[in-house]
Amino acid sequence: MEQDSSRESPSQERSSLPGEPPSSALGQSFSQVLRRLTSQESRRGKTRSAALQDLGALIEAAECDQLFEGSGTSLRGMPEILGQVAKVLEKYAAPPKEQEGRGHANAEVAEKAAAVGLLILKLLGKVEAAKNSLLCPTWKIGLRHLAGPIYIFAVTHSLEQPWTSPRSHEVAGEVLSLLLRVTQCSSVAGFLHGENEDEKGRFTVIMELLKPDLNKESWKKNPATKHVFSWTLQQVTRPWLNQHLERILPPSLLISDDYQTENKILGVHCVHHIVLNVAVLLCLLDLFPILEKGLHWKGGAARPTTQCDEVLQLILTHMEPEHRLLLRRTYARNLPAFVKRLGILTVRHLKRLERVIVGYLEVYDGPEEEARLKILETLRLLMQYAWPRVSCRLVVLLKALLKLICDVARDPNLTPEPVKNTLLEEATDCLILLDHCSQGQVKGLLVKTLQSCEDSKVVNCIRKVRQVSEGASYDGT
Repeated sequence: MEQDSSRESPSQERSSLPGEPPSSALGQSFSQVLRRLTSQESRRGKTRSAALQDLGALIEAAECDQLFEGSGTSLRGMPEILGQVAKVLEKYAAPPKEQEGRGHANAEVAEKAAAVGLLILKLLGKVEAAKNSLLCPTWKIGLRHLAGPIYIFAVTHSLEQPWTSPRSHEVAGEVLSLLLRVTQCSSVAGFLHGENEDEKGRFTVIMELLKPDLNKESWKKNPATKHVFSWTLQQVTRPWLNQHLERILPPSLLISDDYQTENKILGVHCVHHIVLNVAVLLCLLDLFPILEKGLHWKGGAARPTTQCDEVLQLILTHMEPEHRLLLRRTYARNLPAFVKRLGILTVRHLKRLERVIVGYLEVYDGPEEEARLKILETLRLLMQYAWPRVSCRLVVLLKALLKLICDVARDPNLTPEPVKNTLLEEATDCLILLDHCSQGQVKGLLVKTLQSCEDSKVVNCIRKVRQVSEGASYDGT
């Protein structure tokens, strides 16, 4: 796996270049050029151009067997040095801090990126030649060191951003295409999660390379990092994303919590993607105690908002307007565990939860009725945890539950009978709880309904509510 040193400052990078003595004269030549690129003098245009030209000449002149020799020895092999080359070039072409990235600075970054991209194309061309020659089996080791930094460079400069130009954008796109070809990947997604089950993919390597620039102190220092992270995250879907939750959730929440609207939106998109593509509850709810370790309520003031609150708020925001049944089921499946996790603190989300519950109970969800059953479970938990706040919502919730009972009872054939019975039982249990929360108001309001209703299933549900509320046992007749 690539180490975090890939994103270090130039001074740190410079000190790490020599490492152990290179294993060849070619390795020494590469290291000398890299020192020039990472020195303060490299900021001068002539010095920079000369170093890049020398690096290009080294790559062109090197034979494949020389370029990938020496790995696995006690000396630094060429594959490791090539990895350093890719890291230095990626860092060299990175955009400056956001406040510094204006006008001339952005134009300079685009110019650097175009020049660096051409060098990387030469380097990948050598890898491809070694791969096709069959005489240099160590090309795979070299590619392992090159792939991560080159991918980050390509994505940084192939997205439409202030620091890109048509030329740098074009070159970065060529780099990404050649990288996929050399790694024998049909898509970026395949490159990241592996083309088949036996392949690990490179998502972990990429996330580790980005990690130093994705913490609270550093994530704004390189304005490209958040976009590379977000774009990369969007390429990986279920089931591959599950195993990476601890790497992707903290930076997503960090970006979404920023005061700048652009960053909030970017972070929300990241969290939304995670919610849709990770077995969220089992993983997220286990992670929250760790992520919220420092947030202990000391009394006296309002409890601090937690990351669990933020994720639930995000889920509810997407649930309200969602009309696609598959996504509605996914969201609804997650809701009960969040209410359990927050307990009484769920009152912070009552208004939005009420709208979601009422809206979801109105819509038929298919033969299994998974969404409506999970919403009923959510409502039951909500009334148990936040019962003092429920009575003021009595009328709204009562109407929603009665409408559901009537719709299910009158459903001629769409829903299997066992599912219908489960829905009616769950809705009836919710009515009983609602009656307790409202100090018996429900059974009083149901009197007129019982007198005018002719549907036997609806009548049975209402009778059960009245009898259980009055302390009598219900026999279902």
